[in-house]
Amino acid sequence: MADANGIPAIMNGAQAILKMLELHGVQHVFGLPGETTIGWYKEWRTTSNIEYVLTRDERTASFAAEAYAKVTGRPCVLEAPSPGVTHCTPGITEAFLSSVPVIYFSSDIPINQDKKHGLTGVDQTALYASICKESFYITNVKEIPFLLRRAFRVATSGRPAPVHIRVPINVFHETAEITDLYAEPDYQVYPAHRPVADHAKIRKAIGLLLASKKAVIICGQGALISKASEVIQELAELLQIPVGTTTPGKGTIPEDHPLALRVIGARGGMDYANDYVKDTDAVFFVGTNTDSSSTDHWKLYGDPTSKAFLHLDIAEAHVGNNFPVQVALVGDARASLAYMVELIKAEHPRLDRTPVDLNPIKRAALDKVFNSNVPMPKGVVSPVKLTQALDEMLPDNAIVTAEPGVSAIFPSALLTMRKAGRRYLTNYSMGALGYAVPAGIGASFANEGPIISFTGDGSLAFVLGDFETIRRSGKNVTVILTRNDTYGWIRGEAVLLDNVDAPWATDFGAVDYMKVAEGFGFRTARISSEDDIRGVLAEAISYEGASFIEIMVPSQDKIIPFVPAWVRVAKERNLPYFS
Repeated sequence: MADANGIPAIMNGAQAILKMLELHGVQHVFGLPGETTIGWYKEWRTTSNIEYVLTRDERTASFAAEAYAKVTGRPCVLEAPSPGVTHCTPGITEAFLSSVPVIYFSSDIPINQDKKHGLTGVDQTALYASICKESFYITNVKEIPFLLRRAFRVATSGRPAPVHIRVPINVFHETAEITDLYAEPDYQVYPAHRPVADHAKIRKAIGLLLASKKAVIICGQGALISKASEVIQELAELLQIPVGTTTPGKGTIPEDHPLALRVIGARGGMDYANDYVKDTDAVFFVGTNTDSSSTDHWKLYGDPTSKAFLHLDIAEAHVGNNFPVQVALVGDARASLAYMVELIKAEHPRLDRTPVDLNPIKRAALDKVFNSNVPMPKGVVSPVKLTQALDEMLPDNAIVTAEPGVSAIFPSALLTMRKAGRRYLTNYSMGALGYAVPAGIGASFANEGPIISFTGDGSLAFVLGDFETIRRSGKNVTVILTRNDTYGWIRGEAVLLDNVDAPWATDFGAVDYMKVAEGFGFRTARISSEDDIRGVLAEAISYEGASFIEIMVPSQDKIIPFVPAWVRVAKERNLPYFS
């Protein structure tokens, strides 16, 4: 029996799930197989063209899905079997804190078999309820279309975030007559809806910004989630107000634009940028939760009574959470700022603002770092020179992924995103190790250009198995290992902030990563001197396949990177640093 469109009215659970995903425009699913999912795979192979991206670890799949959703602007589907259900928590937590929609299916043993202590039985719903907007438990086939429509609707509207769907093994095989097999087109992308903030408050915000003598706009990743780059640039140009970004918000506007302040804060903010925001009289937050990292533990703006704070965010809980705001705006960034621009043009048609050009001070700050020639310890190469070379040759269609720590600090500060958009991916919402390589996998399925994944040896150990995933995919992915044989960030914190002379829990033994990468079929190269950098990078970026580059770099307690708290200590102790 079939309807007018040839879709069976009697369907099993696996067929119903696949058809609903197809109707929502899903093209890729990231996951790993298990006994509890075999019924789904059986139908998948014979009835669906959705590409299944097999990873070697559920954690990898979860981070890959998070990155894919960031790049595509569409909710990404992740699946894992019951034995590995706990392994997805790192990526789902990052997605939850980063406001990224992931539809996460976890298969399960039959309903209530966990009460008999069936192997792999655990309360998955309770496990994921705290790190997802909602957690569903499918108990019969007939409810699948309704629950999947709700899942996409919940994940993509308001503050986007993951939704968890628990599917017992029996549901894949059971059948029901399906009469409501349709999708809601609005929820195939995010943000699904764009509410405009209170109009009167928008007018008040305009008044404050026009009256200020030195204002700044600070954009978090919410600006990228909203795809608000164009209107933010237009607003900045109208009012001649500089735009700084948090590390996850990097690239909200082109960083070589005269009004681009670039990254601010404690994870890649350079001195000139952090000093600028501290010296302002008005700060307009857009799509940022004003977290500890982006605000240097809430000290970045100095005395909060010395300036006016304005805050626009889709999440009410974020607005005014850490700073006293004179104007609180709850709404979608792009839609609300578009209305703000419309009002300014209509009500201030002859607006004449003094032009601001930050390019000279940015260029001077970057040149100072690039030309500093800080002496490197024996056997290591400057990460500054590596980043400088990559900045000069990075194609516009490339995507860079980076770990927290030294792997991200230098590109966060020194790479120039010359086109607006989400082309620089970090996991600074949670900061777990082992992100850049999985994120590179996800980005490679979402993007046609080359992928550059900056990782450290502490992080790389988490994800080496998925070198096989990269090799099998045939994608242009270059993994750059900034190696120092230590958990460098923790070592830096211990030595610089806690006065630990010899950290005993950070250093580990050497590994021949080149041989490991070669074993997985990667094209490999080692950068042993500054003279090697450009040739090795150029060859890797142009190679249509998997590349691995190793470069020995100093640990963070030897050459201090762009972390304000550490730089302050470096100045006191006369240690070499970049700022």
